[in-house]
Amino acid sequence: MDANFKKIIPFTNPYRSHVIWNVIFNIFYALFSTLSFIALIPMMDVLFGTSEKINKKPVLESIFDIIKFSKEYLYYNITLLTEKNGPEFALLLVIAIVSITFLFKNLFNYLASNHLMHLKNGVLKDLRNSMYHKIINLPVSYYSEKRKGDIMARMLGDVNEVQNSFFSILELIVKEPMTIVFTLVGMIAISFKLTLFVFIFIPLSGLLISKIGKSLRSKSEKIQYENGYLISIVEESLSGLKVVKSYNAESNFKQKFNDSVTRVLKLSNSIGKKNNLATPLSEFLGIITICVLLWFGGKMVLVDTLPDGKALLDGAKFLAYMGLAYNILTPAKSISKASYSVKNGLAAAQRVFEVLEVKNEITDSENAIKKLTFEDSITIKNINFRYEDENVLKDFSLEVKKGQTVALVGQSGSGKSTIANLLTRFYDVNEGTIAIDGIDIKEMNLHSLRDLMGLVTQDSILFNDTIKANISLGKLDATDEEIVAALKIANAYEFVKDLPLGIHTNIGDSGNKLSGGQKQRLSIARAVLKNPPIMILDEATSALDTESEKFVQVALENMMQNRTSIVIAHRLSTIQKADLIVVMQKGKIVEQGKHEELIAMNGTYNKLVTMQSFES
Repeated sequence: MDANFKKIIPFTNPYRSHVIWNVIFNIFYALFSTLSFIALIPMMDVLFGTSEKINKKPVLESIFDIIKFSKEYLYYNITLLTEKNGPEFALLLVIAIVSITFLFKNLFNYLASNHLMHLKNGVLKDLRNSMYHKIINLPVSYYSEKRKGDIMARMLGDVNEVQNSFFSILELIVKEPMTIVFTLVGMIAISFKLTLFVFIFIPLSGLLISKIGKSLRSKSEKIQYENGYLISIVEESLSGLKVVKSYNAESNFKQKFNDSVTRVLKLSNSIGKKNNLATPLSEFLGIITICVLLWFGGKMVLVDTLPDGKALLDGAKFLAYMGLAYNILTPAKSISKASYSVKNGLAAAQRVFEVLEVKNEITDSENAIKKLTFEDSITIKNINFRYEDENVLKDFSLEVKKGQTVALVGQSGSGKSTIANLLTRFYDVNEGTIAIDGIDIKEMNLHSLRDLMGLVTQDSILFNDTIKANISLGKLDATDEEIVAALKIANAYEFVKDLPLGIHTNIGDSGNKLSGGQKQRLSIARAVLKNPPIMILDEATSALDTESEKFVQVALENMMQNRTSIVIAHRLSTIQKADLIVVMQKGKIVEQGKHEELIAMNGTYNKLVTMQSFES
């Protein structure tokens, strides 16, 4: 059994009753599918006047004689009706039996399909939930190497493919095989000799079809990866549309997209050719078998005779037999198509489980401590950290006392933003410890750790929703009054109150209806409303123009009052009033002290001040 198939099974457990009922109804469907053709025999016997005459009412002597009893009881009633009321009433009886068998066949098919629908849709919902929970829970580091478009393709396209293709397996192992089994039993009951040809046909057909489908799974995997790349191009094009247009790079992106679409086309055509071949091939092989059966069966009806002069095979039985033989073709075609679908589904399932099985390195430790308050200090002790091979931070130590504003400054690549990533546990240190009030943050409950912190980044990350929804992200039950108060502290209420719907105004995708300064002030308001004891400002004003910076700077100063703040600085204005300025170079502290003390040292900090450039 395929490993990915085994991994899907736990997702079907909540819907086990639907699986059981689907199997039961499929078995009944297969049974009545066969009976519907066998019921044609007495109908044709009545039409041709060849009905077996039984005048004595049969008695069921043993449960094992149920088939013989059923047949004799039917012909007894046909005989009775024919003698009393004429053959037309007997014909009505057998037509009613044929109608009822076809009714039950289709009823059970509907019920089986209904339960399969509940199973497929339920598993789709659970798979999507699992995928989304996983991609939300995975650490930030995971996405630094992955294409967002590929993750989206797995989340949407591949999960859908699992739903659409994978559950063909229930038909592959229950409905169609049971239809073939019951049909073969009926055929053997009519003529064992003729049925031998069918036994030769089925394995031959299966062998040919499996050879064609052998390379299908690898091509399905390739096309799913290519679809992920395609979505990535679209996502990147839309995210960076201004850059694409300003550099006249449209033709470059169009070419990349066109190349990817062409690869998808070639793979789709290759898979489609093999999929399309399955049905006509199995049907052609089936018709060959039907022709052989017509020849040999026809001879048995028209030429070959028994010692008493009767035909070797009754004409009505032969016609019903041919109906049964054709009845095998539909499930045989369905099995060949379903086997291809399952290959697509397994390839998609593999990509889904590649994400679901990624080990999350940043999780709560056993018996993690829930820390609800910040009392004394943040201690960073002898930490080393590397993204790949080379250390970004080397033997770095720092203590931040409660109520202090500590600024980290230095040139780009000195490791400033890495400190913010480590404090919030977006990444974990390789060596050394970071502790809050003496408790290692790795031993703290992750949710409670992040509850103690507010983060304002250089990029104002806002969502396509109202101002209220964006600001209340850290406090979902906040009242309108609390939101307005946070906006006032963030120096943002002045522009928000002038908007058409105030705090209920939708700000568009990524807040694009607002200016950079307005977006940043909303980010600050979000942090203010959360009201955490520790504030981390990661170059919060570096992307702003001078006028916007003044508004944001006032907002930051309002926010940092009575809080412990770690400011990753880009501009001098942000940090002059800091209690401690830490100057970093290549992952190490080279100077630290207050603004005036560092100027007096006439070292690295003084040089940065002179240049007036605190690069990110």
